[in-house]
Amino acid sequence: MPTIIVIGILVAIFVFVTSIYADVLWYNQLGFQRVFWTEYLAKAGIFVAAFLLMGFAIWISLRLAYRSRPVYAPDGQRQDTMSKYQSQLEPMRRLLMIGVPVVIGIFAATAVTSQWKEVLLFFNQVDFGEKDPQFGLDLSFYMFSLPFIGLLSGYLISVVLIAGIAGLLTHYLYGGIRIEERGGVVIGKPARIHIAVVAVAFLLLQAVNFWVDRYSTLLGQDGRVAGALYTDVHAVIPTKTILAIAAALVAVTFIVAAIMGRWRLPIIGTAMLLVTVIVAGGIYPFIVQQYQVKPSEKTLEREYIKKNIDMTRKAYGLDVVEETNYDVKLNPQKNALAKDSATTTNIRLLDPNLVAAAFDQLQQFRTYYKFTNTLNVDRYEIDGKTEDTVIGVRELNVDPGDTWVNQHITYTHGYGVVAAFGNRVAAGGRPDFMLSGIPTTGVLANDDTYEPRIYFGELSPDYSIVGGPEGWDPRELDRPASGSGSEDTRNTFSGDGGPSVGNLFNRLVYSLKFGSTDLLLSDAINEDSQILYDRNPKDRVEKVAPYLTVDSNAYPAIVDGRVQWIVDAYTTSKNYPYSKQQALDSAVTDSLTGGTRAVAQTGQINYIRNSVKATVDAYDGSVTLYAWEPDEPVLQAWQKVFPTNIKSFEDMSSDLMSHVRYPEDLFKVQRELLATYHMTDPGGFYDANDAWSVPGDPTQSNANVKQPPYYLSLKMPKQEKEAFSLTSTFIPQTAPGGQQRNVLFGFLAADADAGNKAGVKADGYGKLRLLAIPRELSVPGPGQAQQNFDSNATVSQALNLLRQGASEVKNGNLLSLPVGGGILYVQPVYVQSSGQTSYPTLRKVLVAFGDKVGFADTLAEALDQVFQGTSGAVTSETDKGGTTTDPGAPPLDLTVEQQLSDALSDANDAIKAGQKALADGDFGKYGAEQTKLQSALERATKAQDELTGAPAPTDAPDAAAPDAEAPAEGTPAPAEGTPAP
Repeated sequence: MPTIIVIGILVAIFVFVTSIYADVLWYNQLGFQRVFWTEYLAKAGIFVAAFLLMGFAIWISLRLAYRSRPVYAPDGQRQDTMSKYQSQLEPMRRLLMIGVPVVIGIFAATAVTSQWKEVLLFFNQVDFGEKDPQFGLDLSFYMFSLPFIGLLSGYLISVVLIAGIAGLLTHYLYGGIRIEERGGVVIGKPARIHIAVVAVAFLLLQAVNFWVDRYSTLLGQDGRVAGALYTDVHAVIPTKTILAIAAALVAVTFIVAAIMGRWRLPIIGTAMLLVTVIVAGGIYPFIVQQYQVKPSEKTLEREYIKKNIDMTRKAYGLDVVEETNYDVKLNPQKNALAKDSATTTNIRLLDPNLVAAAFDQLQQFRTYYKFTNTLNVDRYEIDGKTEDTVIGVRELNVDPGDTWVNQHITYTHGYGVVAAFGNRVAAGGRPDFMLSGIPTTGVLANDDTYEPRIYFGELSPDYSIVGGPEGWDPRELDRPASGSGSEDTRNTFSGDGGPSVGNLFNRLVYSLKFGSTDLLLSDAINEDSQILYDRNPKDRVEKVAPYLTVDSNAYPAIVDGRVQWIVDAYTTSKNYPYSKQQALDSAVTDSLTGGTRAVAQTGQINYIRNSVKATVDAYDGSVTLYAWEPDEPVLQAWQKVFPTNIKSFEDMSSDLMSHVRYPEDLFKVQRELLATYHMTDPGGFYDANDAWSVPGDPTQSNANVKQPPYYLSLKMPKQEKEAFSLTSTFIPQTAPGGQQRNVLFGFLAADADAGNKAGVKADGYGKLRLLAIPRELSVPGPGQAQQNFDSNATVSQALNLLRQGASEVKNGNLLSLPVGGGILYVQPVYVQSSGQTSYPTLRKVLVAFGDKVGFADTLAEALDQVFQGTSGAVTSETDKGGTTTDPGAPPLDLTVEQQLSDALSDANDAIKAGQKALADGDFGKYGAEQTKLQSALERATKAQDELTGAPAPTDAPDAAAPDAEAPAEGTPAPAEGTPAP
C-alpha cells in the first residue's frame, strides 16, 4: 500500500512538472517567456510568503501554548477526561504541531496567490498626476495602494485569529485554561499573556482597517451615486477616525493588563469599543441619513453628485465628448441629401450577421471550411477610394468524429480571406466580392507576398501537428482542387508556430497534456514537427498579457501581405474614486454577442482605457502588443513589471494603422454610461428627468436584447469630412411600470479611423460626438422606425408576396444616419428560400425619414421616394395604418389599390393550389396554376407601379419557388462589379 501511494505521488508530481514544462515551451516559442516566469515566480513568492506567515504564526502559537502548560493538573473528573485526551494525542503531537500549520498555511496561501496582480501593481505603481476630490490624494493611492493594503490587513487579521484560536485550544487541552466544577474559569498567566498578545494584534489591525475604510468610502456604490456622499463625509469618515483611535487605545489596555494581571480595564475598554462601533458606526450615520439628508437630499447631495459626474466621465473617457444640439427636421426636403452624398453613396447594405450564410454557400467550397456566424466590417482602399468592407476568414471546420490523423495531421488550417463591398451587391442580391476564391483572386490579392493560410483563428482545432524537414512528404491538406481533373494540394507548414514535438520527451509531455496516445505513437510526426495549440487570437493575447482585459471581438485584416487578427485590449480597474461601477459583461452584451463573439470578460469595473492594440498572425500565431495609450498609468505600471513585451504604437506600419479602429466593447461601455452621464447638472442628474437607454434591437424577436453599435462611413454635422465611425442611438429610459417611448433622444458616433500613416494616429481618432435631439420633437427611434416599415401597407403587401412559397424574409441591420437635417433609417431586406443550401440574398431596401417610408429594389430609388427625387411619390403611414400621400405627391387611386390586393390574393391562391397539385402528382393542374400565378403577378406589378411609381418586386417568382437554392458547390460567383442594388 505505501508503495502504491508513493507511485501515485510521483506520477502526480511528474504530470504537474510536465504541465509547467509545456507552458515554458509555449511561452518560449512566442518570445514571451518573461511573462510566464514573472507571473509564475510572483505567484510562487506570494504563496511562500503567505504560507510562512500563516504557518509560522500557527506553529509558534501552538508551541508556546504547549511549552507553557501546567506541570500538573488538579484532581477532578474533568481533568481526568482531559488527561485521557492528552495521552491519546501525545503519540501524534509532533506530527500535529507541524501538520496543522502546513495544511492551513497551504489553503490560506493558495487563496492569497490569486491576488498576485494587486501585489505587483503596488510595488510598481506610478502616479496619475490627478488628486481625488475629497482627501486630495493622488489617484494612484486608490488604484494601487488601497487594494494591496486591504488584502494585507485582511490576511493578517485571519492569521491572528486562526493562530490565536489554535493557541487557546492548546491552552485548554493542556490545562492552561480550566473550567472549574462550580462553573468558574481559571486562566493561567501564560494563557493571559497569550490572549493579550492576540487581542492587541487584532485591535491594532482593526484600527488600521477603520482608518483605511475612510478612503474606501470614495469607492462606495451603495448610495444614490458612487462615492462618498454627505453622510459619508459628515458622519462615516469622522466616526471611522474615532473608531481607529479607540481601537488603538483599547489595544494599549490589553498590554497593561498582560503586564499587571488586571483585566478589568481592557474588558471595560472592549465593551465601550463595541458600543462605539454600534452607535458611531451604525446608528449615528443612519440618523444623519434619515433625518438630515433624506428631507433635503437634492440640496445636500448636490456637491457630491457633481464629484461623481466629473469623476465617472473621466474614468470612462466621457469628459471629452463633444455634444451638439441637433435640430432635427421631421419632413424630408427635396434634394436634402445633396450635401450628404459622401455618406449616402457609401451606406453599408450588407449585414455582416445575415450575409455570413451567403459567404458559406458561395465561398466555403468544402465542408471542412467554415465562416464565423457574424462577419466583420473593415475598410480598404480600392483605386484610391476607401471602401467599407464586410470581411470573413475561411477557417477550418473539422468533423469531431473523424479519425485522429484527419483531425490533427491532415486538416490543419483554413485558407484565405473573403471580402465584399459593403455598399453594393452583385447580380441576384449576392455579395459583390473584392477578394474571393481558391486560389484567392480579387482586387485585394495584388500582393505577391499574400499568405492565405489560416493556422490560427477563432474556429481552429484544439491542436494540430505540422511541419517537417525538406523533402518530407506533405501531409497537410492545403487547398482543394481548383478544377475538374486536378488534385487537392498538400503542403507542409514552414513557419515557427508552436513548440517542437520532434523528440520523444516532448511528445510524451503533450500526450499527457492532451490525453492522447496517438500523439505519442503516430508515425506522421517527425523530428521537425511542431504542435499548434491555444490558437484563438483572443486566448493568445490573454495568455501573453494576463493583466489586460480583451475585447469580445477579434477581427481579421490583410496587413502587409499577411492575415493579421487585430485584438483590442484594455486596462481596467474597479478602484477609481467617485466613479460608478459597471458590470462589464452586461454592458457589452447585445444581439451579436454569443458564438465567436461571446463576452470575453466579466466583473465590475469603474475605469477603462484602450491601452493596448494587439495583432496575432494567422499563419504562425506570433503575437505583437502595441502600447496604444503609452501614458496611461496602469499600463505604465505593468510595463515596469514586463518591460520588454510591449512595443510603441509608433512601430505600427501604415498598412496596420489603416485597419486599426475604435473598439466595440469600449464603445458599448461608454454608451451605457453616457445614457445617464450625458446629464452634467447635479440637479437634473438627481431628478433623472432626462435619462436615456440603449434601444433594443428591433430586428430580433427578443425586445430586451440591445441593438449593437454599427461601423459606418458617415459625416456628422459640423464634421469636415466623412469618417469611418462606430455609431449608436439613445431613446428615453422607461420609468418602472411605465410604457416605453421609442423616440430618438440622442445619436452617438466615435471616430473609428486611426489613419494610414505609419506610427501616427489620425487627429480625430477616438473623438466622441453626441447629437442631442430636442425633447419636444417626436423623432422615431429604431423600434418605431421598424414599426413604420412593418405596418406600411405597400411594404407589407410586397413582403407578403416575397414570403409566398416557403421563402423567408429577413430584416437586415437597421442603420441610423444623421443626414438631410434629420435622422435617416436604412434597412436591407433579404429573402431566403427553403432549400438546405439556400442563403439570404439582398432583394429590397427600406428607408425612412420621419414618418416617410421608401421601399425599392435599390437604395437610390428608395431615397428618391422619400426625398422626392426622380420618383416623386412618397408614402407614409397614418395612425390607423392606412396609406396616404405626402403633400405634393399624386393622390392614390383606391381602385388600383384594391386591384393590387386582389392580384396578390389570386397569386397566393395559385401558389397554394399549385403546391397541392404537385403533391398529388397532377402536373396538368400544376401547369395551369402556374399560368394563373404568372397572370396574377403581372397584374400586381402593374398595380404597384401605378400606386408608388416604383417597380414591383420582379424577383417574387424566384423567391416563391420552393426549391430555389444556391449554386452548387464550386460554381463560379458572378463577375465582380455586376450592377445591382
